[in-house]
Amino acid sequence: MDPQIEKLLKLPTKQKLALLFLIVALLGAGFYFGLYQPKLKELNGLQTNLEELRKQASEAQKLASNLPKYKQEYEQLQNELKVALTELPNQKEIPSLLASISNAGKSAGLEFLLFKPKPEEPKDFYAAVPVDISVSGTFYKVADFFQAVANLPRIVNISNVNFADIKTANGVTTLKVNCLATTFRFLDKKEIKDEKKPK
Repeated sequence: MDPQIEKLLKLPTKQKLALLFLIVALLGAGFYFGLYQPKLKELNGLQTNLEELRKQASEAQKLASNLPKYKQEYEQLQNELKVALTELPNQKEIPSLLASISNAGKSAGLEFLLFKPKPEEPKDFYAAVPVDISVSGTFYKVADFFQAVANLPRIVNISNVNFADIKTANGVTTLKVNCLATTFRFLDKKEIKDEKKPK
């Protein structure tokens, strides 16, 4: 037999137990630090990842459950955009809109003295289309004209209203009204790019 082993076997029982305890402790420490602790860290990392994934899944579930609501909001915004597009005409619709303003005045019984479109004033994504207007008629006919313009499906602002030449003949009071009617139109993408180029 090996002399080292014989030496160990001849040791007193207490020393044999202490040596056995030391070997078991070294094996336990090696197992703990070499295998168990790295696996424990890996497990903790995986649990943290699992919690993150659960949170993400929960948030995704909330979004998915709200999807019909978001679709409805999107459709509502699309409808509002369509309404806005009808209120702001494009280039092709401007002549018919100006004709509508003129027809509203004639229907109200006014006499047009001036109807002069001015140059457009480009803004960010739209252009203001101003028109100088001068009409003659009774106050009530002028009020009817303004009401008819307000009821047009397009946006038309009436500003710079001046009353002049107030006359009464045969119990009827007539007046001349000068004003600025401004409507608006969307600029197309090419017009916006051209507007942004330095002149």
